[in-house]
Amino acid sequence: MSGRSILEIYDMTSGERRAVRTFDRIIEAPNWLRDGDALLYNAQGRIWRYSLSRDEETLVDTGACVRCNNDHVPSPDNRFLAISCHSASPHSSQIYILPIEGGAPRLVTEKLPSYLHGWSVNDELVYCAFRPDPADGENRIDIYTIPAAGGPEVRLTDGLGYNDGPEYSPDGRHIWFNSTRSGLMQIWRMDRDGGGLKRMTHTDSNCWFPHLSPDGRTVVYLVFLKGDLEPWEHLPDKQVELWAMDSDGENARKLLDLFGGQGTINVNSWSPDGGRFAFVSYS
Repeated sequence: MSGRSILEIYDMTSGERRAVRTFDRIIEAPNWLRDGDALLYNAQGRIWRYSLSRDEETLVDTGACVRCNNDHVPSPDNRFLAISCHSASPHSSQIYILPIEGGAPRLVTEKLPSYLHGWSVNDELVYCAFRPDPADGENRIDIYTIPAAGGPEVRLTDGLGYNDGPEYSPDGRHIWFNSTRSGLMQIWRMDRDGGGLKRMTHTDSNCWFPHLSPDGRTVVYLVFLKGDLEPWEHLPDKQVELWAMDSDGENARKLLDLFGGQGTINVNSWSPDGGRFAFVSYS
């Protein structure tokens, strides 16, 4: 993967794309915190906090979790941070929760691998996970939820296709995700309990990581071009696109082209006022 990262902000009203800071290392997956000034991202297995006003980054203390990946989400009230962290072995990601300012992490998911993507106003976490299918014992990647306090996980999808990138709507009623169940990777929506499944994109590209604006009206997502990779892959160092659509699936439009992919916009990065979002490009 390329060694230089550019943290950028896109303005939804003006269409302006502004580079905030360039890093001589890989950073990934910004979250925008409720104070409007701070962004979180992961780099080199750690979580970092960046102040826009001071142009200053600070390492977040994540205790023994020093192999964090790009699946991290603040709680709706921004008091806590949920992270996905690997142990020494590959594909060993588990989900932990710690104070937003840093501190000792608490394990939430016993089973692995588990890759976090959303935290609801109902205090649930939603994530994708590889688990043996009850029907045939084959490993499949499905969408699961678990209480933030811990407890049994609940499988929501049915083992059909590769299911990833789940995120709650701001009101907690729906879960958006991407799936290959129709062939190419497309954006889907379901009710919080897994019912009411609805396909939201119908494109000839591979669509990933739907992120809803704070008012729930707009969805930004990442697009890989057909033929650049397998539908289930989300690779770095690719020419990709960022698109937006209304939350009813209408008015889909391309916002910009960039060199990016994995790490660009894995988690929700909307500004608190919903007027902008952050993303990462590479060079």
